[in-house]
Amino acid sequence: MHSLIDSLINYFGTIGYLDIFILMTMESSIIPVPSELVMIPAGVSALWGNINPIIATLVGWIGSVLWAILNYWILGRWLGKPFLEKYGKYILITKEKYKKSEDLFLKNSNLYTFIGRLIPVVRHLISIPAGIFRMKMIPFVSITFLGATLWCGILVALGYYFGASVIELTQEYGHELTYVAIPLIALYLWYKIFKK
Repeated sequence: MHSLIDSLINYFGTIGYLDIFILMTMESSIIPVPSELVMIPAGVSALWGNINPIIATLVGWIGSVLWAILNYWILGRWLGKPFLEKYGKYILITKEKYKKSEDLFLKNSNLYTFIGRLIPVVRHLISIPAGIFRMKMIPFVSITFLGATLWCGILVALGYYFGASVIELTQEYGHELTYVAIPLIALYLWYKIFKK
């Protein structure tokens, strides 16, 4: 357990701009990497003087927005819309339901896209309905830029201002945390298995 903790601490302190870009690009793809595991360590790395927090936020934004645009075009406009129009009836999406969903999304597309960029899991997928329902590109990119920058900035700030405290606690009480974490994980897995 201590070697795992040491590896995590080393990761938190050494993440660089290229790591942030690659991981945040993946974060917006359909193989999502949790942004919390990228941008909070980036904040810690900035605290230790390895990178600049503002540049880290901007690099995170570029990665997020790049793949969000690809999701919009590829999974939304090019694949999603034709797929739903052709096969939607087989998954209980009638033309009426599709039209109602489209009208509802487009009526509030700016709000949905912005809020979606701030919600874990949803943020990976919000580009797809925007593409399917053909949200205008300039508002989509602008709102994605705003939401991604805000999200990345918040996470970097959390790492910068609180990361060192968490690392110190982990180093000091890592052994004790193991005794608490393992039974909790086992209990959670037992609950999920028997709940199913």
